[in-house]
Amino acid sequence: MKTMRIDRRSFLKVSALGGGGALIGLYVKPASAQFGPQVAPVPSNYIKIAADGTVTLMAKNPEVGQGVKTMLPMLIAEELDADWKKLKVEQTDFDDTKYAGQIAGGSTATPINWTPMRQVGAAGRAMLITAAAETWKVPETECSTDSGKVYHRASRRSLGYGELASKLVSIQPPALDTLKLKDPKDYKIIGHTQTGRDTHDIVTGKPIFAIDMTRPGILYACFEKCGVFGGKVASANLDEIRKMPGVRDAFVIERPAITETVLPGDPGLENGIAIVADTWWQAQSARKRLEVTWDEGPRVNQSSAGFAQRAVELSQQPPHATMRSDGDVEGALKGAAKLVEASYSYPFIAHAPLEPQNCTAEYREGKCEIWTNSQIPAGGRRLAAEALGIQQTDVTVHMVHGGGGFGRRLTNDYAVEAAYISKKVGAPVKLVWSREDDMAHDYYRPGGFQFLKAGLDSSGKIVAWRNHFVSYGDGQGDKIRFASAAAMGPTEFPQRFIPNYVFDASVMPLGIRTGSLRAPSSNAIAFVIQSFIDELAHAAGKDPVQFRLDLLNAGTPLAPAPSAGRGGRGGFGPPGMNADRMKGVLELVADKSGWAKRDLPKGTAMGVAFHFSHLGYFAEVAEVNVDSASKVKVNKVWVAADIGSQIINPGFAENLTHGAVIDGMSELMDQEITLDKGRVVETNFHQHKLVRLTQAPPEIEIHWLKSDNSPTGLGEPALPPILPAIANAIFVASGKRVRSLPLSKSGFSWA
Repeated sequence: MKTMRIDRRSFLKVSALGGGGALIGLYVKPASAQFGPQVAPVPSNYIKIAADGTVTLMAKNPEVGQGVKTMLPMLIAEELDADWKKLKVEQTDFDDTKYAGQIAGGSTATPINWTPMRQVGAAGRAMLITAAAETWKVPETECSTDSGKVYHRASRRSLGYGELASKLVSIQPPALDTLKLKDPKDYKIIGHTQTGRDTHDIVTGKPIFAIDMTRPGILYACFEKCGVFGGKVASANLDEIRKMPGVRDAFVIERPAITETVLPGDPGLENGIAIVADTWWQAQSARKRLEVTWDEGPRVNQSSAGFAQRAVELSQQPPHATMRSDGDVEGALKGAAKLVEASYSYPFIAHAPLEPQNCTAEYREGKCEIWTNSQIPAGGRRLAAEALGIQQTDVTVHMVHGGGGFGRRLTNDYAVEAAYISKKVGAPVKLVWSREDDMAHDYYRPGGFQFLKAGLDSSGKIVAWRNHFVSYGDGQGDKIRFASAAAMGPTEFPQRFIPNYVFDASVMPLGIRTGSLRAPSSNAIAFVIQSFIDELAHAAGKDPVQFRLDLLNAGTPLAPAPSAGRGGRGGFGPPGMNADRMKGVLELVADKSGWAKRDLPKGTAMGVAFHFSHLGYFAEVAEVNVDSASKVKVNKVWVAADIGSQIINPGFAENLTHGAVIDGMSELMDQEITLDKGRVVETNFHQHKLVRLTQAPPEIEIHWLKSDNSPTGLGEPALPPILPAIANAIFVASGKRVRSLPLSKSGFSWA
């Protein structure tokens, strides 16, 4: 794992604040970003200390429910020795002249910020000690800190941070690489559950979300787009719409055609009709009276049925590219004692966060302000500037709490729409998508198809594995390109644990937008790989847990292949999956669940799966009951995880893991986006269902396996194993092996 290091050229900046306070900030060299744009070395301001002792910490990353607005300040506060119960936390704006890595995605906040945020706090503490020591004329080594005060125990003196704040301006900041960070045994904030900074406001209904934003003189907008991506307005009854109550304007937006066979990851502003009114209800009511003739363009011929048919055809033809080839697969298959073949598929899925896409924008005199819940605000600023024809520095992005994101807000189409409409009407505009808009114009989790064949020797060991992966994109050989989030990299398990291995890929054109959904790619890959491994375990007559342990023990992993072609995952950073760490969580979850030690009634069974993604190691066991009507009840789930040496905020960690399990269950049973004549069929939650409270497991038991590794994120890696764990349990309980998602297509439903 790469860890961001702060070298000697990094330094602190101290600025005076009004009222005798001080602001302490850190200059850092940016990490080599795997997600989001890189930025130049920037001055970052994180700590404000007022003369009255109030400590305010700045939270720099977008908050969309993952708890980062609490977690990052916890790291600073721990080393600063601030009083957590008394300090304040402020959300920053997006500002790449001040802050690096302002992104919510890839479970990156913890691994990227673990060291530098603690160093910020430690540097602030060191400077406060220096200020106190100079005041008392005592050695710094005789001073200590605790809960917002510096102490000189020998003379029984103390000074509050506020009393020292004005002295910080004249103090030379310490070199960061000389700072000694706390021993974890002394942590008072890290490793202890801290209530989310916005929790009280959320549960009491305070207007803190992006959808709650308002501005003086604000107008409200909706935006009608063609159901087929790239479709243009041929004609519309705009004169009639403009006469409706409250409507201020209605106009066509036409953009240059996007002709690429692999669509841009975030194309920004698209064709459509904007309606602006005094209230959102008036705008939406007028929209229902729209009569539009669309020029739907060439993508109108796409359908889910057509994709499935073409995938089968491609699976029977030579692949477009061989992504990895080890050993002699054909020879090993011919010599195998038993062959197992299976075809798996999974659908497009919508993100469907409960807060639909929305944004408030105000364009005035060549500058624009945006209030957004974007997960990549840098992208929103860039796209808005392009659409408005102004410089990025003339766009101010205010980061507002988001009601879930799950990857949907990594793209910024809604922000660009609001900014463009505001400029057009000359007033602040609040754009709100309907649920139907959100379902029809998502950046969907890509569907895919995998055609697998494996050979077992007489002892039940896997000796050969071949996978023909059919996805979306274009090109062949080293020119192959995948649609956004539609690839499978050459380092996915079990690619380095089987001596004879071939991973082929073929692609077909796709004309809808795709993107990252929580645990991108892994949320589908884990279902396929861990289900097929389960098939092999049963074919070999082996216990599924022991079969996996044997596979993880299969010698030294082979050297990873080069990263996948354009658009490919290629795993998340070196060194890839560590077999010993995965064995640790697999053995732990087997032990805690009583695997193979419990007598279960007929129709009840346990299933197991594991997956490595986003630097996290997760193994999960599900106990499932399936009745004669194929109704499924998940009785209990056990989760074992290794995300490093510290669980920074245990309460939030449990919440994220619970949510990941339930989110995965929704994807498993009922979620599917289908295309017909280029348009999405599903329109709302009655067709793209979420797990209800009565369908959720009564208990989800979580166990953390702490290891001597830097802490990593967990919002995403907790999700993938639950899909195959439940599917594998269903097979044992019912004898039905489901290879195509969602399960509801095979007659299953929640009890």
